[in-house]
Amino acid sequence: MPVDLNTSVPHSARIYDFLLGGKDNFEADRQAAAAIVESSPSLPISMRANRQYMARVAHYLAATRGIRQFLDIGTGLPTSPNLHEVVQSVDAESKIVYVDNDPIVLVHARALLTSDPQGATAYLDADLRDVEAILTSPEVKQNIDPARPVSISLIAVLQFITDEEEAHDIIDGLLAPFPPGSTLAISTVTAHNPQAVEAAAVYRARGIAAKERTDDEVAALFRGLDLVDPGVVLVNRWRPDAEAAAIEDTHVQMSGGVAVKN
Repeated sequence: MPVDLNTSVPHSARIYDFLLGGKDNFEADRQAAAAIVESSPSLPISMRANRQYMARVAHYLAATRGIRQFLDIGTGLPTSPNLHEVVQSVDAESKIVYVDNDPIVLVHARALLTSDPQGATAYLDADLRDVEAILTSPEVKQNIDPARPVSISLIAVLQFITDEEEAHDIIDGLLAPFPPGSTLAISTVTAHNPQAVEAAAVYRARGIAAKERTDDEVAALFRGLDLVDPGVVLVNRWRPDAEAAAIEDTHVQMSGGVAVKN
């Protein structure tokens, strides 16, 4: 069925795509991106650092913690390496459900559905705020076993949930059905980088809700969970490889962490 891409209004997923060097964006997105980069010139570096963080987290969860099913919410447009590519390289039988609610992501969902035939990859068009719709969807029910630990990823999406109580309700609702050993991975805009604060302000000026958070506020999102070392840090400092270690902190506008349900 046809989808309304609403190309005259900038969208966070398409801005992200443009800043990562992608082609699935429109003039309104490029104008918004230009305004954001003008006030925050290191943002493209930060976005790449965040993407690398996602890959390191996914590999850690699959290889070290043995997670074999993943619920990735706020997926965005396909950018290699995608989460399923990372975890299925560890175990081809891993199952991944991607969730987003951007029409252009829906159009390109087929690029996400390149699962190893031993595993499974599904795409769900749903809003992060509608936890019940996500958890009761056929895509989740058919691919995620509630009796086994699951990894829930909220990468570069919670900055668009500006109310802390709502953010906590979303996280609590997503984790509730799953057993101990399940994990939560977060990255979100840090309040400790002046450029990040300015970028969030530009997002708001362009009609996109955005909120920067202190490390204490990010840590509070993991309430009731056991944070994995090194806790909440800039994304380039979370278990860095050589590439991440080479990135200067001043260029990184996202912080995050991983925690385990006990």
